[in-house]
Amino acid sequence: MAVTAPPPAPARSGPRRLLPTSPAQRILTFATFTNSFGGGMFTTASALYFTRVVGLPAEQVAIGLFGGAMAGLIAGVLVGRLADRWGPKRVHITVMLLGGAVISCFTLIGSFWSFFAVSLVAGMIIPADVSSKAPLIRAVADGNPTALIGYLRSVINLALAFGSIVAGFAIQIDSRPAYLALVVCRALAYVGCGLILLRLPRIAAATGKKERGWTALRDRTYLSATSANAVLSLNYAVPGFLLPLWIVEHTSAPRWVVSAVLVLNMAFVVLLQVKVSRGVHDENTAGQRMAWAGVAFAAGLTLMALADGPSRWTATGLLLGGMAVFALGELWFAAASTQYCFGLAPAHLQGQYAGVFGLGSGVMQAVAPAVLSLLPLGMGLPGWLLIGALLLCVGLGSRPLVAWAGRERASA
Repeated sequence: MAVTAPPPAPARSGPRRLLPTSPAQRILTFATFTNSFGGGMFTTASALYFTRVVGLPAEQVAIGLFGGAMAGLIAGVLVGRLADRWGPKRVHITVMLLGGAVISCFTLIGSFWSFFAVSLVAGMIIPADVSSKAPLIRAVADGNPTALIGYLRSVINLALAFGSIVAGFAIQIDSRPAYLALVVCRALAYVGCGLILLRLPRIAAATGKKERGWTALRDRTYLSATSANAVLSLNYAVPGFLLPLWIVEHTSAPRWVVSAVLVLNMAFVVLLQVKVSRGVHDENTAGQRMAWAGVAFAAGLTLMALADGPSRWTATGLLLGGMAVFALGELWFAAASTQYCFGLAPAHLQGQYAGVFGLGSGVMQAVAPAVLSLLPLGMGLPGWLLIGALLLCVGLGSRPLVAWAGRERASA
């Protein structure tokens, strides 16, 4: 008797084709979009809220945010370890709900010290978010966290863009109620993300050998990858911090180019991150992409540095062309960074390892404004070339460094 084959699954059409087929991954996608949408609103307008509504000088705002960033370095490591022990779903949802409560406190501040106190706690949320989310992603990634991270990174950038657009309306209104509404929406986005994640199936703590102490801090291979990643993560401060100041103060390009380069960078991530992440499946391919990223960073920075001096349209072309090359390097770097973070970490210690991985990039992002102000903005072309040479050397040296550390660990 012939066996009738089951009918093929109906092809998904429209927007559903853009979503993962896994129910758990779809839930994580919706939660990520919700959280990032709120982040886009708050990040775009927060500095204006603190200065124009609360009435704090920009210097005090910078001090508060720096204090929060420093507190967050420790929080990320500790919360990642809790996610390994107690289960990532439970810990990550708790972080999201706490984020909503903490951000809402920004509506109550009226002095520097109240702002500083809230900033210290708020600064812990994002690192805690990242380190507790890492084992959650690994649990639902169907064995390919690099591909899922690439997809989520596209979703994050799309949500940030939409959030920034909404914030633009509030900035145009420029009133206390408008800015307060953005703060409240940011808090609600955290809570909404946590509530969406409740729909995930139960995810138990990872099983494995229970090791005492901080295993990640003794793993030479992982620490070498963390070090290379930390230095190369300097690239994240270029579009948002360095370029706006460089374009306005050092080139003859029109001011709208500031928005154009940021949109171009975001478009590359949204449209190409998933495609670029394919094929990155072990530390060797990750090291190769790190090398490509270093080359692209150096080339892109050189083109953008040459925009100081030429006519407005030549400068515009150099800036846009440089950003296109630089953004390609950012895509390669993100794919390689994800593979290092997940591929070199034991599954049952993913939270702890992700916390240590984020510690390195967190330190670099905290000092990046000072480094970029001193070199490219302070020295001009020589400073740009120094930063480009640094990223090029670290990118090219990443693969042999990680390979050497792996051999050292194996021999030990």
